Amino acid sequence: MKLIIQIPCYNEEKTLPETFNDLPKALPGVDEIEYLIIDDGSTDKTVEVAKGLGIQHVVSFKCNKGLAEGFTAGLDACLRLGADIIVNTDADNQYCGADIGKLVEPILEGKADIVIGSRPIDDIEHFSKRKKNFQHLGSWVVRVASGTDIPDSPSGFRAFSREAAMRLNVVNRYTYTLETIIQAGHNKIAITSVPIHTNPETRKSRLFKSMWGYMKRSSTTIMRTFMMYNPLRFFLGLGGIIFAIGAVIAIRFLVLYFMGYGAGHVQSLIFATIFILLGVLTCIVGLLADLISAQRKLLEDIQYRVRRLDYHSEKADSCIAKDCEESQPTLKKGN
Repeated sequence: MKLIIQIPCYNEEKTLPETFNDLPKALPGVDEIEYLIIDDGSTDKTVEVAKGLGIQHVVSFKCNKGLAEGFTAGLDACLRLGADIIVNTDADNQYCGADIGKLVEPILEGKADIVIGSRPIDDIEHFSKRKKNFQHLGSWVVRVASGTDIPDSPSGFRAFSREAAMRLNVVNRYTYTLETIIQAGHNKIAITSVPIHTNPETRKSRLFKSMWGYMKRSSTTIMRTFMMYNPLRFFLGLGGIIFAIGAVIAIRFLVLYFMGYGAGHVQSLIFATIFILLGVLTCIVGLLADLISAQRKLLEDIQYRVRRLDYHSEKADSCIAKDCEESQPTLKKGN
């Protein structure tokens, strides 16, 4: 059983040593642990520091591409390196490395394929009251959209089985945290959470400049992802609301018409017609989007099968090369 711990990095030369030293070097049920950083266009000495710490693998971008692309590039590299379990953690040492054992346990026991580390939001001192409320609200929205019971959806401290990692697709370029949970829920991937601890803040978050900006981009991500995986429900709901508004206006006009006041309310009839037509058109768009969603599911299944062949062949080649290397005789200097 091979575990690879991946760490997305962007100018983390100061915090990376503390983060790495906090990571486990051995775990029950895991035969080997390797470490990988995703250098997201760092301009400092992050890569040199990583190599000095003994981190075996480095994925480098020439320019900063963002957290989502770094995460997916890390998954791809870990799968090609033969990882059976992949753990993602942050380079700012926000998460307690000792909890990685708890994180991978449900996967080792075969109970889940994705495990999210759930932070004690209300007990984190450097989180303001407003941020805590937004975190709870955002996690509730994701639970509704995904049909899961994950209490801390923005948490980046998570573990993936090899099968789950091959099925994930991240479309947006902002963050992977919300999209992957909604995707897992709609694709029926076994997902759970475990309580974890957090370390004191080492630096301010670089993911967002303001709370309102983060909320805006997160809500857009949630809506877009939900529309991708459940478009019929979304558009039928939206179309139903628009149609209902038109129907109410139409009923009001009919009531006034039969009371003898219809001549002065022709505008209501025009608005009712517009809203009813918009509602019907929105429902038709939902039907078309549902057909596109069905095609997307077929493409995801084909992509999974291609990935399975690709990654499994590379893992087999890697194992063969390792066996050959280990079978070579050790040369010793004679007396």
